[in-house]
Amino acid sequence: MARCYDSNPFEEEEDVNPFANPSSIPPVPNSKLSPLPSKPAGFYDDYGATIGIPLDTLNDLKKKEKELKIKEEQLNKREKELKRREEAAARAGIVVEEKNWPPFFPIIHHDIASEIPIHVQRLQYVAFASLLGLVACLFWNFIAVTAAWIGGEGANGVMIWFLAIIYLISGVPGAYFLWYRPLYRAMRTDSALSFGWFFLFYLLHIAFVVYAAMAPPIIFKGKSLAGILAAADVIGDHVIVGIFYFIGFGMFCLESLASIWVLEQVYMYFRGSGEAAETKLEEAQSSMRAAIYY
Repeated sequence: MARCYDSNPFEEEEDVNPFANPSSIPPVPNSKLSPLPSKPAGFYDDYGATIGIPLDTLNDLKKKEKELKIKEEQLNKREKELKRREEAAARAGIVVEEKNWPPFFPIIHHDIASEIPIHVQRLQYVAFASLLGLVACLFWNFIAVTAAWIGGEGANGVMIWFLAIIYLISGVPGAYFLWYRPLYRAMRTDSALSFGWFFLFYLLHIAFVVYAAMAPPIIFKGKSLAGILAAADVIGDHVIVGIFYFIGFGMFCLESLASIWVLEQVYMYFRGSGEAAETKLEEAQSSMRAAIYY
């Protein structure tokens, strides 16, 4: 049987005198230990190695840091300038109105919940509903007149159709700029002049819708307005067209009632009580008289 090891591990070692002659010390047989590699001397296990960082990288970092500081200073200056301009505009009474209505295609600025005092928001909403009601009345009037033209009005049908278009394209923006926007500004700023413009043109608005509900052939041409008299004249020849006209008559009646209620409520709010309210009433009356006479 072959031996696994060349020497017996349990065999007693020979005593070796360290002070003896080196030539007399027997060599260690079959030593498998390899000598340690030589390493340069250093302190705290530091063998003298250094980490090299390129100078270009350090320069780039300092440059970027400097650019960021410059941009930050520029942004701070712009912010201060914008704030200064906003404060100057506010002191001058300039109001920036962002168009936000209708949401799908904003064409006007309208924010009752944020800009109108809470105790008159309901009244402002009803006034806005009367504006939308006028839009609906004029649009339905256009449909009814178009049906009358198709139903056999002939050359007269072309004329009343063009008049219906004129009522629609002029009445809607006219109502907004002449009486609704003055009321909106009056409610927001409590301006007597805006109240005066609203009362003047809203009275004309009420007169128009009441006239349209009746539709007498006196001022406007024939059946260009879907009122009760035009409906009674048309229904004998064309029942469907007559029904369209009667629906228009009902819409103009509802618009008239809502408009009268809004006028009454706005007047009661404007009149109020006390000397300040009386002063505002006198200012509004004088502005109305000046607008009528001049």
